[in-house]
Amino acid sequence: MKEDFLHYLWRNKKFDISNLQTVSGEEIVILNSGAYLKEEGPDFFNAQLIIANQKWAGNVEIHIKSSDWYIHNHELDANYDNVILHVVWEHDVDVFRKNNSNIPVLELKKYVSNVELEKHAYLFERKTWINCEKDICKVDSFTLKKWQERLFLERLELKTQSIQHFLDKSENDWEATFFVFLAKYFGLNVNGEAFYKIAVSIPFSIIRKEQNDLFSLEALLFGFANLLNDDKEDVYYLSLKNQWQYLKTKYKLTNSDFVNLQFFKLRPDNFPTIRLSQLAVLYHENVNLFSKVIALNNLNDFYKLFNSEVSEYWKTHYVFDKESKQKPKKLSRSFVNLLIINTVVPIKFLYAKQRGENIIDDLMELLIEIPSESNAIIDKFKSFELKIDSAFDSQTLIHLKNEYCNHKKCLHCDIGLSLLK
Repeated sequence: MKEDFLHYLWRNKKFDISNLQTVSGEEIVILNSGAYLKEEGPDFFNAQLIIANQKWAGNVEIHIKSSDWYIHNHELDANYDNVILHVVWEHDVDVFRKNNSNIPVLELKKYVSNVELEKHAYLFERKTWINCEKDICKVDSFTLKKWQERLFLERLELKTQSIQHFLDKSENDWEATFFVFLAKYFGLNVNGEAFYKIAVSIPFSIIRKEQNDLFSLEALLFGFANLLNDDKEDVYYLSLKNQWQYLKTKYKLTNSDFVNLQFFKLRPDNFPTIRLSQLAVLYHENVNLFSKVIALNNLNDFYKLFNSEVSEYWKTHYVFDKESKQKPKKLSRSFVNLLIINTVVPIKFLYAKQRGENIIDDLMELLIEIPSESNAIIDKFKSFELKIDSAFDSQTLIHLKNEYCNHKKCLHCDIGLSLLK
C-alpha cells in the first residue's frame, strides 16, 4: 500500500461513502474532498466535511498509518494546524492538535472494496517495461489525446527551464540565447554538450560584429572548438588558424575550457566539422535569426530558412587535410525537424509565454506536421499497438515514459486512472 493510492481513493471517492464513521464512531459526510496539493503541507486543501453533525472547512492529511503523523513531525509544523480529518489505511495511534484535542481519523481500509484493490494490484504487478503495457492500447482516443496535450505542455515547461536560466544570465538577450541552444542541438546527442560549451564561450556581441564575414565565423567556432591547435600543411587550415589568432588578440579571447568533440561512430555528414561550418553559414546568411524564427509558423517556411550548407572548403572535406569527393552538404529536412522540435518550439513557447500569449495550439499543429522521431522508446510504444505518426506523438510519449512510467506515477497519469476506472 502506498500513499498515492490513498490519495487516488480519496480524490475520486473510490470507497463506500454511504456510512462513513471516524474510528471513534462519529458520522462523516464528504461535501468536498478538497483541492489536491502536490507540495509542502497537507495533501488536500479546503475540504468541506460534516463530522458528528457539525460542518467543518479545512485540510485533510493522508497517511498509511496514523503514527506517520509523528514520524513526519507534523505536530511541529504550523501548516498542519488546520487539519480537520486524518485519513489513514490503518489506525494505530491517536493524533492530537496543539490544544490537545483529537484530530478525527477515518480508517479507509474498512470502506474500500476488494475490486479496487485488485485493479490497483493488477496495474502495478510486475511488467517487462511499463505498468500498463498490456492495456494502454485499450485507452480511448479522446482520453489519450487530452492527456498528450497536457504532457506536451509539461514537456515544454521542462525544456524551457534551462533556456530561461540562460536568458536571465544574458539579460534577456533572445538572439544570444537562441544561438546557444541552436548550437547545442547542431551537435546532436553525441556533441551537444560540447557545442553548447563552444557557443556559451563566444560572446554573442562578437558573432554580431563578425556575422558578415563567414571566414571569421568559422575561425571563431573552430577556434573555440580547439580544432586549430595542430600543425598541418592544409592551406585553408593555416588561414583559419591565423584568423583565429587575430580574433583572439582583437577581442582578448581565451578558450581554456576543454571541449571533447567526438567523430567516432558518427556518419561523416554529422562530423562536428561539418555541423560547425553549417552553423557558421546559417548565421552568416541570417542576421537576427531569432526574430525570423519567431515570425514563422509554417513548416515549409522553416525548411526555407534553414536551407543552409557548408562553406566551399567543406564541400570537398569532412576533416582538415583530407580531401574527399565533392558533395553538397545542406541541412537535411530530418535534421531541421530535430532543430524545430528541440530548439525552435521551446524558444517560441517561452517567448510567447513571457509576452502573455498562448500559442500552444500553433506549436502542436507544427509538430503534428513533422514525422515521428524514431528511437527505442517510440519503437517500444509502437509494439503496444499505439498509433504514433507525428513528432507531437513521439514527444509526448517520450515525456510520458521518462516522467511518469519510469517513476511508476500511474495514479497521476490519465492513462493509469482511465484503466483503474
